[in-house]
Order: sequence, then structure tokens, then C-alpha cells
Amino acid sequence: MTMPTAIEIKPLSTSPAVIAALRDILIEVVAHGGSVSFMHPLSPDDATAFWTQSLAAAARSERMLLGAWDGDVLAGTVTLILDCPPNQPHRAEIAKLMVPLGYRGRGIAAALMRAAESLAVDHHRTLLVLDTAEEDGAAPLYEKIGFTYAGSIPDYALKPHGGLCGTRIYWKRTAAIAPLSVR
Repeated sequence: MTMPTAIEIKPLSTSPAVIAALRDILIEVVAHGGSVSFMHPLSPDDATAFWTQSLAAAARSERMLLGAWDGDVLAGTVTLILDCPPNQPHRAEIAKLMVPLGYRGRGIAAALMRAAESLAVDHHRTLLVLDTAEEDGAAPLYEKIGFTYAGSIPDYALKPHGGLCGTRIYWKRTAAIAPLSVR
């Protein structure tokens, strides 16, 4: 499916409305079994604290948070983590790709991933990495958009409702020009 033309993807900035929308998406995704680092039930205070810290890291240029907007409704988000160790200035990590249940199946996740990859290229990142749950994760999407499966780690994390879950690791080279070596 193609993404509806009404959806606009843009960087997220700190505001009470944005934090509330991110909080609500995170709580919904976790409640429905999304393995995004949190356990169910996720309190609104904990979700708010997470996004407040993430947006503060974005303000420090350590990461970029993108949102897919359907008018005034946040229809999805993804994070591009740029804050890597000194020996890895060429890579970035994709995290927290989330689309609320009512917006799934409309191409929003793929569009968010394309936008994140474009930002990675703009920041001269030649390698993207990510992980996803073995069960009910987004592996088919990542493989469809060109990510390479590197392997699995069993019992990597707890599922939001309990029980262990493995993770699948993916990578993708971008079209970015490699940064000059650091001396």
C-alpha cells in the first residue's frame, strides 16, 4: 500500500502536545505487545519521561526524532540515533519505529524509514543498524526496504507482557559519503 498524501513526515521538537502524542503512541504499542524496551503496563509518567529525555538528546544533536503527521495527529515515529562511539562516526542506529494500530498498513512505517535513511545520508552515515523482535517484529518490512539480516540473539529481552524474546539484527549501507578519518 502507498502512504496517503495527507501524511507529512518532519522532525519532532519539544512541545507538550508532541510529548503527549509520543507518550500515547508508546503506551499503545507496548499494550499491544510491541517490543520497544518497555513493559506493560507502561505508566504515562514513565512514557513522558522517556520522550522528554529523547527530545533533549535530539536538541543536543545526539539523535533525530521524526514524526508522521496526519493533520494534527501523530501517526507514527522513528528515531535515528547519531551519538555513536568515537570509532563509529560513520554509522547510526534506527530505534523506536512505532505506528499506532489505526494507522498501520498504510505505508507510514516504510516512509518513516526512508526519511530516517535520508537523514542518515545527510549526516554522512554510511551504515545503519537496527534490531527487532523475532516474534511479531518488523523483520518483513526491514527486509523489504533493503536491510540485511545479520543474525539472531535468543532470549534478548522480555516481551511487554512477560516471557523472553529473541531479537533479529539488521544492517544497511547508505549512499552517504564516508566522513574523513578522525586523528
